[in-house]
Amino acid sequence: MNAPFTPTAADGTAVRILIVDDSAVTRAVLARIVDAMPGHRVVAAVGGIAQATGSLEAQPADLILLDINLPGIDGLSGLPDLMAAAPGVRVIVLSGDCADGSPAACHALSLGAAATLAKPESSPLAGGFGTRLAALIERVMRTVPRGTGTGATRRSDAFDIIAIGASTGGIHALAPLLAAIPPDLDLPILVTQHLPGTFTDYFAQQLAGLARRPVDVARDSLRIQRGRLIVAPGDAHIRVVPTSEGAATRLDRSPSISGCMPSVDPMFDSVAQVYGARALAIVLSGMGRDGARGAANIRAAGGIVAVQDQASSVVWGMPGAVAEAGLANTIGTPAQLGAFVARRRRPA
Repeated sequence: MNAPFTPTAADGTAVRILIVDDSAVTRAVLARIVDAMPGHRVVAAVGGIAQATGSLEAQPADLILLDINLPGIDGLSGLPDLMAAAPGVRVIVLSGDCADGSPAACHALSLGAAATLAKPESSPLAGGFGTRLAALIERVMRTVPRGTGTGATRRSDAFDIIAIGASTGGIHALAPLLAAIPPDLDLPILVTQHLPGTFTDYFAQQLAGLARRPVDVARDSLRIQRGRLIVAPGDAHIRVVPTSEGAATRLDRSPSISGCMPSVDPMFDSVAQVYGARALAIVLSGMGRDGARGAANIRAAGGIVAVQDQASSVVWGMPGAVAEAGLANTIGTPAQLGAFVARRRRPA
């Protein structure tokens, strides 16, 4: 019989684990779980992000066990800083909010966490939590870290198009979202924002400055090109149609299920049909459910759906409808969603 697999750090030593949790009791329990695992050791157990960053500066870690509800900076907000302080580190987010498929779990994974695990609500060891955590640690440490390999690889985009839908509060959300997307990420972007037609040209001018790329108002047979943004006019929906040279827009003025003009659903529906798994749909602040049906079609085609979180939304109707239907791959503030796009990676 083969000996049990014992993960080790990159240099062959024991796996070094940093525990970040605001509860001293939980830190002690997690430390006992780690200490019972051969080839693993706790290098520090701290109560907040600032302490964790200081610990990483003093001594490296291979794995971080990270709580969400922390004093000051919460775990999800601090996660990118921890990964920046320790390149290559893997993070497991532990929280009662991290049930499989929950918004918190999806958000953590989109930020780069290797895995999530829900803490029991009663005792820290209830429901076999210790056994499940130990197994998860071993599985995570078996995985080759992102970005490693035998040779340099060219960074490639995970998507071929970005389609954004928004309504009330969406204009304010678009600014930080587009600002976080670098100009060299030249994917075509489609935007449907609920606005009267009289504001379309002014809105397009605003978007050109925010997105740092040329902006066109959609029209029939307008070719979808890399490096350009297309916005729906106020009196028609955008539909995407395949062409011999790629894809183009077609205007649709038929009534939509949501009653909106323009509506996000026709845009998402047609993007799913033409781009399939290479599509990224983003739903920002807005009233109602426009975009929920289209988001379901994006997911069914294998594409990715991202939505704005409730705290940063003026109205969480549209993004909330998508999230509550379990269709969101990732949830975050507009700036976080922009950073997700900029990483050019699909969620784990």
